[in-house]
Amino acid sequence: MEPVQIFLMLVAAYIVYSCFITISQGTIGVVTMFGKYRRILTPGLNFMIPIVEQIFRRVSIQNQSMELQFQAITSDQANVHFKAMLLFAVLDQREETIKNVAFKFIDNSSLVQTLVRTVEGSVRSYVATKKQSEILTLRRDIVEAIKANLDNTLETWGYHLIDLQMNDISFDEEILKSMAQVVASNNLKAAAENQGQALLITKTKQAEAEGNAIKIAAEAEKEAALLKGKGVALFREEIAKGMSKAATEMQSVGLDSSVILFSMWIDAIKHFAENGNGNMIFLDGSTDAMNRTMKELMGLQNQNKGKLQ
Repeated sequence: MEPVQIFLMLVAAYIVYSCFITISQGTIGVVTMFGKYRRILTPGLNFMIPIVEQIFRRVSIQNQSMELQFQAITSDQANVHFKAMLLFAVLDQREETIKNVAFKFIDNSSLVQTLVRTVEGSVRSYVATKKQSEILTLRRDIVEAIKANLDNTLETWGYHLIDLQMNDISFDEEILKSMAQVVASNNLKAAAENQGQALLITKTKQAEAEGNAIKIAAEAEKEAALLKGKGVALFREEIAKGMSKAATEMQSVGLDSSVILFSMWIDAIKHFAENGNGNMIFLDGSTDAMNRTMKELMGLQNQNKGKLQ
């Protein structure tokens, strides 16, 4: 074969070979013709017009992730450091979506830079409205707020947000120390309040117990005094009844009832002598004193008779 024929055969083989292109699984090929969008190529073996059509970009439809690290400032001027993980992917495999992804940014690094700055801006805007004491308890709220803003923005670029995780939220060392001191002081305050409440309860219970004891003792003393008074009254009543009965019997046999009073007076003197703590008893032994004492005892007897009648 002549060299020209061989050359033509090689050129023809190259052209035929260039008509076929393979697109990997998880990738969509974007084809342009003379710099203008032409069509998309799905995974597998595809036909292209050699020289005229070209692969402008291979768009990955697989999930993509990136780690972010940035800081924000709270409303009370505290620095907060964030470490986050962002997971996103192409919204769908429709032609318009793939065109949007392929031509929205000049390259993938521009997309990443814009995405990072968008997340940082959303976090900083949200954190700026909160105080440092609220940040640690608002992890879920921060994520939800960023997702709401970021997902809409990504859809205009042909992407959608799959997940956003705040892996770490921390403060400057000085702020951490001050927060630890606040927690410690709050714990001491709570412990003091609990101790005061316990002491108050103890004192209250003691006072109630003492009050109940005094009340019980007073009731017992009142009852004892009442019973004692009743006993004395019954004792006197029985004495009066006995004396009245004895006097009646003595009068029935012609004896003077004053003998009973004289006997009681003698028994009283005897009782004083036996149970008194002193060594001497002074008595007026004159006849006038005796008559006066007998008259008083008889007057007492007459008074008791009147009460019994």
